[in-house]
Amino acid sequence: MDIYKKIGHRIKELREKAGMSQDALAKTMKIPRPAISQIESGARKLATDELLKLSQIFHVSVDGLLNPGEEPEICLQEAKKEKAVKPQMRISVPQKNLQKFKEVLLHILNKVGSKPNIGETVIYKLLYFIDFDFYEKYEEQLIGATYMKNQYGPTPIEFAKIIEQMIKKGEIEKVKSDYFSYPQTKYMPRNKPDLTKFKASEIELIDNVLNRLSEMNASQISAYSHSDVPWLTTGDGEVIEYESVFYRTPPYSVRAYAEDNG
Repeated sequence: MDIYKKIGHRIKELREKAGMSQDALAKTMKIPRPAISQIESGARKLATDELLKLSQIFHVSVDGLLNPGEEPEICLQEAKKEKAVKPQMRISVPQKNLQKFKEVLLHILNKVGSKPNIGETVIYKLLYFIDFDFYEKYEEQLIGATYMKNQYGPTPIEFAKIIEQMIKKGEIEKVKSDYFSYPQTKYMPRNKPDLTKFKASEIELIDNVLNRLSEMNASQISAYSHSDVPWLTTGDGEVIEYESVFYRTPPYSVRAYAEDNG
């Protein structure tokens, strides 16, 4: 395989891990969608500025893009804690966060997963609002996933790796379907969540998000997420910072802030 095909394969792999379509990546890079297809097939050489843009979008170094052997990892810690890792090369998910992610996802799927509108894109946004609402209200993380800004709204970077592990363990099942003639990826739970892993405040907030947003389809909830301050204040392809949640405006804010009477 020549170098352009290797780089193209690498970019396709990173794009799919990030949950981005070719169209979304093209819009983020401000190039035509067919150009992405040509890059991924190795038929088009990347310009220097395009390499830099891709490195920012996928949070890897340019060297990491040009050397497909150095793949960025989503590292799911099963038991032992790992040492500090090279910046921009790995997202490390501690065991407690991994377990919380799985249990929250199982809770979502058991409560609303059977609704026809609940596909992968809607699940991304439900997880985002659960995480960011909890952080705003309690100033601590519930799942603490890493969300990237893309064309369709916040996307949890760890999702694909965790889903892959849960499917292998028989905890969930991946199903391809259609929703109003559009292809849709759904996940069906095979297990019930372990609610003993949650505090009462966590379950209450999760259920509030589901009650508020789970009737929305992918287009509606994506558009809704685009008006939330954390998404608005983040550059395309960048990680959304949790601290930006404290600048939210109604109707997104879930915390009652004391008025400044000074």
